Amino acid sequence: MKKVIMLALCVLAVLGMTACGKDKEKTLKIGLICLHDENSTYDKNFIDAMKEAQKELGLSDDQIVIKTNIPEGSECFDACRDLVDRGCTIIFADSFGHEDFMIQAAKKYKDVQFCHATGTKAHTEKLANFHNAFANIYEGRYAAGVAAGLKLNEMIESGKITADQAVMGYVGAYTYAEVISGFTSFYLGARSVCPSVTMKVQYTGSWYDETKEKEAAQALIDKGCVLISQHADSMGAPTACETAGVPNVSYNGSTVSACPNTFIVSSRINWAKYYAFVVNSVKEGKEIPADWTGGFAEGSVELSAINEKAAAAGTTDKVNAVIADLKAGKIKVFSTDTFTVDGKKLDSYKADIDTDEKFEKDTEVIADGYFHESEKRSAPAFDLCIDGIEYLNTNFGD
Repeated sequence: MKKVIMLALCVLAVLGMTACGKDKEKTLKIGLICLHDENSTYDKNFIDAMKEAQKELGLSDDQIVIKTNIPEGSECFDACRDLVDRGCTIIFADSFGHEDFMIQAAKKYKDVQFCHATGTKAHTEKLANFHNAFANIYEGRYAAGVAAGLKLNEMIESGKITADQAVMGYVGAYTYAEVISGFTSFYLGARSVCPSVTMKVQYTGSWYDETKEKEAAQALIDKGCVLISQHADSMGAPTACETAGVPNVSYNGSTVSACPNTFIVSSRINWAKYYAFVVNSVKEGKEIPADWTGGFAEGSVELSAINEKAAAAGTTDKVNAVIADLKAGKIKVFSTDTFTVDGKKLDSYKADIDTDEKFEKDTEVIADGYFHESEKRSAPAFDLCIDGIEYLNTNFGD
């Protein structure tokens, strides 16, 4: 009889724990802080990914709170405080300038997990509840660059341009490592199939300014650039390309519906993978790393469907082969055999990994023949100006 009673009590205990686990899942609440709203391709990518993760995790609408148009100032801390007051125990933020205010909130609300995209300070702050995340988007940029290089080859072969006229233009936001890493990997991808390509970069001084981005793209076109890409968040550059009939490689999502004649392909980070990782880690009581990143192999980097109307013939097959090689580690995007700086191959370089006020170079990042991007921390650190790329201006912000 005692055995029966004990067995019954054990069953009830297990059922109770299961119920508590389910109740915990039901009360889980997640906040997302965005610099802009869905009109920004950058922020839309984060918002869409949250909806994807919500579906994957089986969360209800009232378990997700998204705050948009939150500036990179004290407003971010205020947003964190509001989300905590509303019951959020996991809070994500999507913009570089949000970081200091996320750290401030993490120090105040120690029972809440704060996860910041594109930041650099988690590994030096060493807070148990503050984390940085990025993705190896340089892999996506490189693959998209291959598609661009194939388009240039098609233009050369058709007689539309000569080999020395294979000049690409790039609209960048700021002269930051994140942007430099992106356009350098894009350029190296293009040059892997079109050896004569060069590139000009025009900075706007803003992550999202449709007028400036459109003007920058047009200025590049006026300077002879025959293909344009960008690390900027509006439809400014793609629209300028569609109007001028200039091929375009966009970022954060396909623009084919608005630019059917010029859009080739787009790379993006799939943030749903990180969202799901964090939520599942919290549910299972597992530690969240200070820095997290993933590439094609992890599903964190993706390319859109290639627009066959604008792309060169054979682009899909070639790009798929490149992605397979990236997944297998056969291609090192920043191999020192593929670029020079002032005519010299590099065998050593220190990058600013442990960010401080003086931005001192503190960590060796070249080993085994390549620059170890996003391996010392999740955020990009590649800030070299390599041969073949010309800056038309610089902009480091305020």
